[in-house]
Amino acid sequence: MTTDSPLRTRLRAALLEARRARDAETVSTLRTALAALENAEAVPTSARAGAIEQAPVGAGAAEAARRVLSDADELALLDEEVASLQEAGQVLASSAPERAEAARRAAAMLGELREP
Repeated sequence: MTTDSPLRTRLRAALLEARRARDAETVSTLRTALAALENAEAVPTSARAGAIEQAPVGAGAAEAARRVLSDADELALLDEEVASLQEAGQVLASSAPERAEAARRAAAMLGELREP
């Protein structure tokens, strides 16, 4: 189960609003940001492929508790997403201006959701 933080609440509310407005670009950006937060909670595993006979058996046998991110950790991850989108906007500026503008819009939108 993922944690419920003020940032995630804002992102999920914006996602619902974007879905209702059928704004595919914003939906994609928000889903990517939420996925980055959820992926950061994953715990590294030492499990390696092996014989099926040695595999854990039963529902949840291989489950591990997820990490809990602090609000500062979440904001840092969102800042990384914004920086990545801004960089993409710069890189694509000369070769694909439409995509560059979309990346800049996405970065601005995430930046606005950073603080309440």
